[in-house]
Amino acid sequence: EVKLVESGGDLVQPGGSLRLACAASGFVFSTYAMTWVRQAPGKEVEWVSTINTHGNPPTYADSVKGRFTISRDDAKNTLYLQLDSLKTEDTGVYYCVRGGAWPSFKYRGQGTQVTVSS
Repeated sequence: EVKLVESGGDLVQPGGSLRLACAASGFVFSTYAMTWVRQAPGKEVEWVSTINTHGNPPTYADSVKGRFTISRDDAKNTLYLQLDSLKTEDTGVYYCVRGGAWPSFKYRGQGTQVTVSS
């Protein structure tokens, strides 16, 4: 059974930082690209970032480029997203997705809430 479990979401002030994690199981994590997406209240799901398996540079949405960093630890079957210089518009539920072909996907985690507010 494929499982993706996100963690690390919290309430943080503008300008702050968070590190999200996604623990993966039930498949060979190292052989899949992985993606982070997010959904702000009342808005469509938005692609955030994708990391591939062969050392190619990760890709980022323009809205987070230079502030967010995606990474993976294949030994721990875990995907990460470092969120720095957070803005109120970064508020939303963050999901990890197996694969790199968003919006096409088959598995997604339950999400972790990030709230940026003073």
